[in-house]
Amino acid sequence: MQATRIVTGHDQAGRSIVASSGPLPSVGEFRQFPGFAVELIWQTAPGPIPAHPVDPTSPPPSVLPAPGGSCAMRVTFPPEASAMPADFDPQAAARELCERLPGLGELFEADAPGFHRSDTIDYGVVLEGEITLELDDGGRRLLRQGDVIVQMGTRHAWSNTGNTPARLLFVMVGAPRGQAVA
Repeated sequence: MQATRIVTGHDQAGRSIVASSGPLPSVGEFRQFPGFAVELIWQTAPGPIPAHPVDPTSPPPSVLPAPGGSCAMRVTFPPEASAMPADFDPQAAARELCERLPGLGELFEADAPGFHRSDTIDYGVVLEGEITLELDDGGRRLLRQGDVIVQMGTRHAWSNTGNTPARLLFVMVGAPRGQAVA
């Protein structure tokens, strides 16, 4: 799905304008995870709205936002049946994840593939397909097109057990982690 990113801003007189328009920046399809792709839409730093927006997505030092900042991305998850090549190399996959999604890639757990936790509040919307959310307690929840998830810094993983790709829009808002509930 080809999409255009339109960013608004203000001219010298303070009137709203289109500051930029073009294709979504993409980190491309992953070599180690065929069909998995991420498009970085926009990132914001904590603080006021910038007077003149400058593309903060290429290359990002981290896709994880600082507390009070945000990051929006569109992620495509291929069906699990087609995701892993026969010669899958977990170390190469981990390196690629860290290179292409700095800050986030390092959070994925080697002993629990796909599981990760970030200091963010994540808003996710299923744009296409179906995907399963997996949680610590073994709970699984199927999300379908149009469903929305709000993740409060929880440890989770995603799995696409369907036959078609699942595409989701995520907005991550950086937040300091509070005390765990006992």
